[in-house]
Amino acid sequence: MRVSHAALASLCVAIASPANAQSNSDFDCAATRVGGADPVVIKTTLGETPALVRIPSEIRKSPIVLWHGFGPPASEQALMEALPLDDVPAVKVYLGLPLFGSRAPEGGAKELARRQQEDLATLVFEPAVMGAAKELPAVVRALEQHGCMKHGERIGLFGFSAGGAAVLYALAERDVRIGAAVTLNASTGLSASVEAYERATKGSYNWTDAARRLAQRSDAAGRAKDIAKGDPAPALLIIHGNDEAVLTPEVASTLHQALMPAYHEAMAVPRLQLILVPGLAHGWTSPGSLEALRGSIGAWFHNRQWPVGSTR
Repeated sequence: MRVSHAALASLCVAIASPANAQSNSDFDCAATRVGGADPVVIKTTLGETPALVRIPSEIRKSPIVLWHGFGPPASEQALMEALPLDDVPAVKVYLGLPLFGSRAPEGGAKELARRQQEDLATLVFEPAVMGAAKELPAVVRALEQHGCMKHGERIGLFGFSAGGAAVLYALAERDVRIGAAVTLNASTGLSASVEAYERATKGSYNWTDAARRLAQRSDAAGRAKDIAKGDPAPALLIIHGNDEAVLTPEVASTLHQALMPAYHEAMAVPRLQLILVPGLAHGWTSPGSLEALRGSIGAWFHNRQWPVGSTR
């Protein structure tokens, strides 16, 4: 999960409104979709989190919340363009990660690079990844207030790279109800991100007691039983590229192996799947891979995300 200087520079530019987006802090999902055939995109803030809310003409599934990564697609808008999921009849909510986009710290790319070099764990991973998951309860409350979901509904989650780590942490923490989730080329916790950083920089990370505590808390494989809790357990699709060099496919295979016994205990084996994609590297938006990924991700949510209004 190493962030290059160039990647950071692109991430730290405040996100511009999409051409079709409406800036609106007082929208209503049910009212917005009436009479329109095409999705309506609202640029807003949910709690304290910048978001793009994509509202389809028909809503039959509970909302799906999506997180971008530290590299392309590296913003709410870029992720929405890559993964609109218009074949899934659900409100899609594209969230900005803390420290990025409109919430980049003063100094932008240089400051984020400095933080990464000083302490990847406490200055980047904890606030950006674990911090994103901690924002979910406020996001859900805001979606309820905007008529996008009912209290107690199970949201869907998607995350790429660092956003995938946020998904896994949210699944383990269980601060909100989650029906289905998809990770794509995801870090499985701080330890995996540190290994990727060391591999990319040829350096060595200086572990502290605080970092070790964060690593334990964010270790998805170590928290397999927490992730698989529930009746039923959250439906989890893990997609990882076989040619992924930033976060090697072994991290996904290790996580899947750790989750399998927990999902057996939860009587939900069909709700867990690993797909290793031949030829897929960390970046996944090239035309050769994008359509297939859209199909797999859309089908997972279409078939496993909970119906709108369901709170059981």
